[in-house]
Amino acid sequence: MALNQNPFTLLKSATDSKARLGELKTDHGTIQTPIFMPVGTAASVKAISPRDLVEDIQAQIILSNTYHLYLRPGTKLVAQAGGVHKFCGFPGPMLTDSGGFQVWSLKELRKLKEDGVEFRSHLDGSKHFFSPASVMQAQREIGADIIMAFDECTPYPATQKEAQFSLNLTRRWTERAMTWLAENPPVHPWRQFFFGIAQGSMFPELRKQAIEHLIELDVDGYALGGLSVGEPTEMMYDVAQASSEWLPANRARYVMGVGTPWNLLELISRGIDMFDCVMPSRNARNGMMFTSQGVLHYKAGRHSQQTNIPPDPDCTCYTCRNFSRAYLRHLHNAGEILAMQLSTLHNLHFYLELMRQARLAIAEDRFNSWSKERIETLQRTVKD
Repeated sequence: MALNQNPFTLLKSATDSKARLGELKTDHGTIQTPIFMPVGTAASVKAISPRDLVEDIQAQIILSNTYHLYLRPGTKLVAQAGGVHKFCGFPGPMLTDSGGFQVWSLKELRKLKEDGVEFRSHLDGSKHFFSPASVMQAQREIGADIIMAFDECTPYPATQKEAQFSLNLTRRWTERAMTWLAENPPVHPWRQFFFGIAQGSMFPELRKQAIEHLIELDVDGYALGGLSVGEPTEMMYDVAQASSEWLPANRARYVMGVGTPWNLLELISRGIDMFDCVMPSRNARNGMMFTSQGVLHYKAGRHSQQTNIPPDPDCTCYTCRNFSRAYLRHLHNAGEILAMQLSTLHNLHFYLELMRQARLAIAEDRFNSWSKERIETLQRTVKD
């Protein structure tokens, strides 16, 4: 059964699509959905201070990663600091990824076993072991409001037999994780909600099997894992579309590791509520900004003389209110850290503003027409 009272309330379902309006209530605050979560892998969103996250970007929730915090500085130290919120200075809700994807991505540095994964640290080569119980203990110590099941991520492409193997292992690990959580007391005085992860690769019948198992376990929320791992984008959309038919309406739905602004709108229309991705911050650091006019490559020479044009004329973030495309290009070419800070601030602000606009469109029953128009514009490249 669910470990905590269901944190999600469905407020409205669109009539022109599967888009949903909802809210997630945690002890650190209420999250309005659909929502994008900035990624703070090591309890830090790269190039952005917690003050900026709260005051300018107005992030409702951020994500950190169990694998990285376990290796450095250690989850017991995070617990000693009073939990991840106090440790990193972000007062709002937080989610921790279990580290399953990171361990999976180590490939040659890991050994998969029935009871967990043996792996070597990417930092120093030291040997470690993750089991469903140890990952739950680590997430209890970190203290995020939403904690994720430890899963075996399925690569793409995968045969149905390979996908079934990963799915079955994830199912057994999820059961063991929930048993451990039920038998062991919390580390911190706030609730932690447990989200299960449905694997199954690109096979709808396996996704259905995974979701039905999580329904039996009555998890607090549902995530679709094993997407955005190299499959065609339309295939990702098809999996989300099919999965939304089986996912319970009264629980939050989370697609992990996605994506572009247009990916998010497409997935919202298919009934997904939550997203995370390193793309807005990583792309910003490498010279790309997402804007209301399309994708802006601010380091391009054509912007060198645009001293009076902000990155996005329709944006109200600190960067766009105060700086020009020419200045950002100059900072990037000069190797100034400020280029990364200003561009990242804009991109994350842009993502969260897009989610706010999406919520408004759903509330006013115009999401389908609004999103189609937005997607067409968002995918353009800014050339002037």
